[in-house]
Amino acid sequence: MEGLESMSFVANMVSLVTYFHGYMNFSLTKSATTLTNFTGTAFLLALFGGFISDTYLSRFKTCVLFGCIELLGLAILAIQAHAHQLRPKPCVGVAPNLVNQCDDADGTQVAILFTGLYLFACGTGGVKAALPSLGADQFDERDPKEAAKFSSFFNWFLFSLTVGSIIGVTFIVWISTNQGWDWSFGVCTIAVLFATVFVIMGKSLYRHNVPKGSPIIRILQVFVAAIHNRNLPKPEMADQLHEIHDREAGLDTEILKRTDQFRFLDRAAITRTACDGRASTSINPGPWRLCTVTQVEETKILLRMLPIIVSTLFMNTCLAQLQTFCIQQSTTMDRNLFGFKVPGPSLPVIPLVFMFILVPIYDRVFIPIARKITGIPTGIRQLQRIGVGLVLSAVSMAVAAVVETKRKSVAVEHNMVDSIEPLPMSVFWLGFQYAIFGAADMFTLVGLLDFFYAESSAGMKSLSTAISWCSIAFGYFLSSLVVEIVNKVSGGWLASNNLNRDKLNYFYWLLAGISVLNFGFYLACASWYRYKEVEIKQVEDCSDVDTRGKKKVEMVRV
Repeated sequence: MEGLESMSFVANMVSLVTYFHGYMNFSLTKSATTLTNFTGTAFLLALFGGFISDTYLSRFKTCVLFGCIELLGLAILAIQAHAHQLRPKPCVGVAPNLVNQCDDADGTQVAILFTGLYLFACGTGGVKAALPSLGADQFDERDPKEAAKFSSFFNWFLFSLTVGSIIGVTFIVWISTNQGWDWSFGVCTIAVLFATVFVIMGKSLYRHNVPKGSPIIRILQVFVAAIHNRNLPKPEMADQLHEIHDREAGLDTEILKRTDQFRFLDRAAITRTACDGRASTSINPGPWRLCTVTQVEETKILLRMLPIIVSTLFMNTCLAQLQTFCIQQSTTMDRNLFGFKVPGPSLPVIPLVFMFILVPIYDRVFIPIARKITGIPTGIRQLQRIGVGLVLSAVSMAVAAVVETKRKSVAVEHNMVDSIEPLPMSVFWLGFQYAIFGAADMFTLVGLLDFFYAESSAGMKSLSTAISWCSIAFGYFLSSLVVEIVNKVSGGWLASNNLNRDKLNYFYWLLAGISVLNFGFYLACASWYRYKEVEIKQVEDCSDVDTRGKKKVEMVRV
């Protein structure tokens, strides 16, 4: 399902800017902003999908439901692209100085576009929240054999995403360029249909999670209880705080150890006592007045994750440039390769190919070697992996600035600043920044998915996985904001519809500089973070027959 769904989503994510600009007659800046808003919304809606999955539906049902929503959105886009009366007359091939004379899309046409676009975004967001967790649920981390395979799961999940994306940015983009956008959206619709059918076919094979109630409600209960108990005396010993142990908790219950961070929240687990003249007895006033230590730690985990999310936002702002301005750069360059004209939106295949090669090497070569050195099942810690990706993203933006400076010098040298003809410079110069960012994405994306799934509590796996996608969402929204601010402050670095006159190279240098500062902030956040500690308490009844009869033996595994 991941391969087919990614094929559809990534193909559109990298090429819709040309559809908005050339077929819906949006300006260059509006096209880039619309695409980044769409992409950001898709990843942000993963939060909604994660909430639904953890609270009401199983992860399997969530995948099926949101797969159908995605299918509906793509079908609407395909119908609009096919019916000429549902969109304005295309403005493809018009000289840059005449673009303003093209007809704008009317209100109805824009409404149809955004309806299909955001149903598509809602569907893919829900799938992205539930599908990684559904796959990870199939591994029992307490089984040594399955735990070893689990350490590789997210690598191969990324590999499936990569294979689907490669097909999307080559085959699907070729269809949209040469056969028409109606055919492209139609093929994507069929792909998502088969993706949903395939995941349904495996229903009888899966381990299905049981929703444990709203994680948001549990978090709110901790804050409310902590505020309500703020005046109660704090126990001297941590084990005097409220917790449900052993048989009360049920089998295979995850018990989280108390940590010293956010100590105010520990007040939510302070037990009230009442004296009747003879002895003190505990009072259980309900979940909004008394929470378990595990519930408190569940809340602390989420709070500790927030700085990590914030520190990875800017990398995704840089990623957005590769899918907007870099695509527009490619349309001004020579795209011929051995007589074949490479579609500009297919350029993201370069980082995908690097990921296709690097993921198996990382999983089969690097991890086993690193595991022997560090003793960590994943080879290196997830936060270390994320940090490597952030460094590479800064390098990628610096390389992008150098390449753009050269591209503009070629335009000036050949007196082609206002020409619509391709410059005598190969589009594969853009491959350097794409390749470096592909390696960055391999480290950071998998690191985030693994980190948020492994660190979250059992009752909020889908929501935590969705949080990792939210880093991408806010990064894309931040990209739109950064473009607008840079245009206003700089006096119009990116305001023209002609990249040969814009100051895109200055913009890339700015991103590279901010990325370096962002990495420093990330180092501080990662150093402060404390990994969770878990006790798994399993209660098992065993028969031990002797002369005194039967007795129960409690097995506790920590």
